[in-house]
Amino acid sequence: MMHPDTELRFINEEMGYGVVAKKFIPKGTITWVQDELDQALSPDQVKKMHPGTRELVDKFSFRNHKGEFVLCWDLAKYVNHSFKSNCLSSAYDFELAVRDIHAGEQLTDDYGYLNIPEPFKAHDEGTGRDTVYPDDLLKYHGEWDRQLAEAFKVFDNVEQPLEKFVKMSLLKSIRERLKNNLPQESILSLYYREKIDLGR
Repeated sequence: MMHPDTELRFINEEMGYGVVAKKFIPKGTITWVQDELDQALSPDQVKKMHPGTRELVDKFSFRNHKGEFVLCWDLAKYVNHSFKSNCLSSAYDFELAVRDIHAGEQLTDDYGYLNIPEPFKAHDEGTGRDTVYPDDLLKYHGEWDRQLAEAFKVFDNVEQPLEKFVKMSLLKSIRERLKNNLPQESILSLYYREKIDLGR
């Protein structure tokens, strides 16, 4: 489920549609949480689908650490990629804003942590990266963990309209770690370990 202060907008011909903030969303805010309406489809389920349906699953889903294709029921499936993403997935089935997101700004993910099956070229944003690879999570998890750690520091200082959809056990673990100055679980736990030809 996407943050309630977001909406779907046409961005441009290259990107198509994207998810945009209607109001200011501060750093540390949960921007998306996997809820009970999101579907987790096994690879076998997807293989048995009509080819046209499989294309839609490929386009609108991401893979979790089990290799399941997670198909979001709401606007979340329209969140675009950016090498300078303002949201990051956590190990707790939700995403956090890792910097302030202003009204009119797109909410973006780095698809490098979404277990894509094949590399793809993306718009060059001056980061030194122009291709997203299936193993990006292995390379960049340290930097992403650092950004998440900074966002978690203000987790309890911002309004969290999606908190009610997060499992209580996860919230308890997060707050215990914050209280005791312990690191949160690494984003690396999201990695799906599959033998993939990276085409490099």
